[in-house]
Amino acid sequence: MHAFRNLLALLLLTLCAALPLAAQDEGEDLGSTEGALFLLLPVGAKAVSLGRAMTPLDGPESAFWNPAGLVAVRESQVVLLRGDPLAGTSTAFSVLWAHPGLGTLGVSYQLLDIGSQAITDIDGNELGSLSVRDHLGVVSAAAQLLESVRLGVNLKIVQFRRSCRGICPDAGTTATTYAFDAGLQILPSERLRIGAMLAHVGPRYQVLNADQADPLPARARLAVAYNLISLLTDDEELGGWLSVEVQDRLLNPGSLSLYLGTELTAGVAEAIFLRAGYVLGDLDQEDGARVGLGFRYERFDLSIAKSLAVSTLTGETEPVHVTFSIRF
Repeated sequence: MHAFRNLLALLLLTLCAALPLAAQDEGEDLGSTEGALFLLLPVGAKAVSLGRAMTPLDGPESAFWNPAGLVAVRESQVVLLRGDPLAGTSTAFSVLWAHPGLGTLGVSYQLLDIGSQAITDIDGNELGSLSVRDHLGVVSAAAQLLESVRLGVNLKIVQFRRSCRGICPDAGTTATTYAFDAGLQILPSERLRIGAMLAHVGPRYQVLNADQADPLPARARLAVAYNLISLLTDDEELGGWLSVEVQDRLLNPGSLSLYLGTELTAGVAEAIFLRAGYVLGDLDQEDGARVGLGFRYERFDLSIAKSLAVSTLTGETEPVHVTFSIRF
């Protein structure tokens, strides 16, 4: 426990050191465009189906949301996450090491493949191709500090890469920066959970040069979740959680987003989950409903989600998101 607490304290001190730097950078130009916006895209089927209302909730997907939720991961596991947001194709995985009574450590990676574009000459002959990809690496640590208090932190490496194959006008571009997350969950009772989160805090994201560097999309989140089914029955195999979450820019507030999520659960060791959510006022997503299913059987978990919101750009909805995990 002391080792986990020391690690969490070190990462939190680093986060506190990075926050004034981020504030200074963004304060210089509050109207600048944010960089690394792919950090705001939802990762994981559970998160999508719950309308991103994940801050007070737990589970393996918490590595990409509120790392404090990793405390509830009692068994080590490998998690695979696949989705196709409108920005491209997202593939991610997490490896989580759980130590009951101590906490959870995790290593995660996400690749967002935005696509490739053919480079041709004036006669239409293909000379090469230009591909654009975003990479995210995450190291997570979470621990139960008090009986009803969970704390988690993420250290993240963020990279944008534009690569050339063949003959291209330029040799490509690579930009790398780091960011931190700090999350807190308070459990006053078995029915109520409160979550708070600082996400994507770090220095500016420099793709071309220092003058054109953009601030990271730092966000503050506050949420509550309540088990409504517990008001009707004491059966521990039944659950019905309602989550309500608000999000705003951390250093330039005034653009509130509202996320709503519901999850009906039947079973414990082997269980089925029915999920639905709604996104309202999000600058980075289309407003609208989301739905999903989840299954737990022996060492396996499977979640499937679908956004019902129609994009104003494509006139279509996003494809299905899938999360699959194996406990070991």
